[in-house]
Amino acid sequence: MILILQKEASQEQVEAICCALERMKLTGEALSSGGGTVITVLEDVTEISSHVFSQLPGVEKVVRVQGEAKLATKIGLPLIELKNGVRFGAGQAPVVIGGPCSVEGQAQILHNARRVKDAGARMLRGGAYKPRSSPYEFQGLGLEALQYLAEASQQTSLPVVSEVMTPEQVELALSFVDMLQVGARNMYNYELLKELGKSSHPILLKRAFSATISEWLNAAEYIMSGGNQKVILCERGIRTFETATRNTLDLSAVAVVKKSSSLPVLVDPSHGTGRKDLVRVMSRAAIACGADGLIIEVHDCPEKAFSDGHQAITPEMLKEIVIDTQQIHALFNPVATSLQAGSDSLPAVAGRAAVC
Repeated sequence: MILILQKEASQEQVEAICCALERMKLTGEALSSGGGTVITVLEDVTEISSHVFSQLPGVEKVVRVQGEAKLATKIGLPLIELKNGVRFGAGQAPVVIGGPCSVEGQAQILHNARRVKDAGARMLRGGAYKPRSSPYEFQGLGLEALQYLAEASQQTSLPVVSEVMTPEQVELALSFVDMLQVGARNMYNYELLKELGKSSHPILLKRAFSATISEWLNAAEYIMSGGNQKVILCERGIRTFETATRNTLDLSAVAVVKKSSSLPVLVDPSHGTGRKDLVRVMSRAAIACGADGLIIEVHDCPEKAFSDGHQAITPEMLKEIVIDTQQIHALFNPVATSLQAGSDSLPAVAGRAAVC
């Protein structure tokens, strides 16, 4: 349950509410949100009337959280910040992450990292461990790939995100990357989620092929209940009867999650469509519906990629998407954008409207 306090609620009232909760053997966690304060109650209060809480001095509204994901759905989660000023959530401008599906070698990832940075992306992605449908397909370079990613990060100053598939891989990857990714196939890997809950690294949690939004949030709950609150969700398409695209990119999920959670939400239009010709248009739609960023497969020579070359775009195409992202965000968030980047840096309104 969440108690939304009045804007003018004093610190003394906040403390009094927390003390009242303690007398009821409940735990209240106060958080700043949007210039005000909210108090999250973690215990089950199903049997307690809402009137008991609404009559407390300073409480404006009582919100009962449906389902079990109490941490993942709480309001006012902290900003997630990486090196080089890359920030997720709390109204920050969308972050574009780009890079190849797989790390194929040292020269390849260093070259692509530079191209991705030149295109305007803020983070580098690259697979060290690759879960593949066929056992005969490229499975990744493992530790060697992690070392190459760390070198690319050092040379470009781009933070790095890469997938881990087992609890044993987590500790090893922590020394080389800035964010750990849980792939769609591992969203239900609860032992992995528990291990990630012990980490202080941000976690990018992809939605499983057929997962409901509730199941997705409960997967985040596994991580957060272990102590790691730095979870970023990623919508990457779900499996439906449609065959025109690799998956059905469920952008409504972004809007739904945004209504019930403060967790940042990214969108992966590469896996979501499986078609490079749809990546740019779906990236535009993702930002327009409120996504906090994009993670896109980028390769300087897609036709020679070891994996998923058919859905990878070129660095030139990525540059266009970065510009789209900045303009669409500025169109829908003019005040926030001017505060973050300075009003002189905003594109002309006519140019921004043309993108949409």
